[in-house]
Amino acid sequence: MRITVLTGGTSAERDVALASAVQVIAALRSIGHQVAVVDTARGFVPEADEAQLLPASVGVAPPSVAQLETLEHGLLLSGLANLAAVRDAEVLFLALHGGHGEDGTLQTILSMIGVPYTGSGPIGSAMAMDKDISKRLFRDAGIPTAEWLMAPATVHEVETRLGWPVVVKPSKQGSTVGLSVVRSPGKLAPAIEEARRHDDEVMIEAFVPGRELTVGILDGVALAVGEIIPRHEIFDYECKYTPGMSEEIFPADLPADVAAECGRLGVAAHRALKLGGYSRVDFRLTPSGEACCLEVNTLPGMTATSLLPQSARAVGIGFPELCDRICRSAIGSRKPR
Repeated sequence: MRITVLTGGTSAERDVALASAVQVIAALRSIGHQVAVVDTARGFVPEADEAQLLPASVGVAPPSVAQLETLEHGLLLSGLANLAAVRDAEVLFLALHGGHGEDGTLQTILSMIGVPYTGSGPIGSAMAMDKDISKRLFRDAGIPTAEWLMAPATVHEVETRLGWPVVVKPSKQGSTVGLSVVRSPGKLAPAIEEARRHDDEVMIEAFVPGRELTVGILDGVALAVGEIIPRHEIFDYECKYTPGMSEEIFPADLPADVAAECGRLGVAAHRALKLGGYSRVDFRLTPSGEACCLEVNTLPGMTATSLLPQSARAVGIGFPELCDRICRSAIGSRKPR
């Protein structure tokens, strides 16, 4: 197949996207596909320049807001249809995370261009990216999720409705960028200010103690449930993308009924958000044994340390096969041009 990998972009997860692309490109080429690469912030990447322009690893911190702002003027979203690598592809593999690459903006443009693309459509992508909307849909579908408020909220409201500690995070962001665990009233305002640097809407969520679990969803079916044991208190950016900063166990050491329930809830969350293709659903398993849904990632990471490939591998799906199946699913689920 002629496959073009779209990557980069201008979100805080740009480095993660580039590292994902390196893995996906190599996997697809290893099984005979013709692969081209486009950075949605900078344009077509010639194969001879890939090694220089596509770093294979992710740093311990995301790019700064100032660094990302320098890329905004080069955003190619409106010009993608003019690129032969996009126009002539049989399918577009979206190795993008956060921002316009995952929030439905790019998906809307690609739907108009008419080339099949991986992942979910515009509506599902937008609903999953907005954590407030996601949690409302989880609640309506009977999927357990932590209580939350949206800023602005007073200390009194937080204390009476949520209690301490709370998690403060941008409503439309991934990779724990801008996220803080707040344990006392005096730290609430600074945490909200930090989150607002990355998004104009900020969520204040009750902290859920327990084990960190995740499950991949592929073509509407749950893959293996995994457990993440980070070296930090939370599974933050550094722990996610730095080898050795977390222990990831697939399949997780869980009673069969708990693992099955996580899989069931993962599929239910995927469907509640009207997603397609694949996703990854994250949970906390409380000390009482309840799986509490945190969020759904519509374009989960595909780096060397990413969780979806591990979830697939644990059920016998190797990385090249996973990438191939994602591409074929995209072609099968959308009408040809």
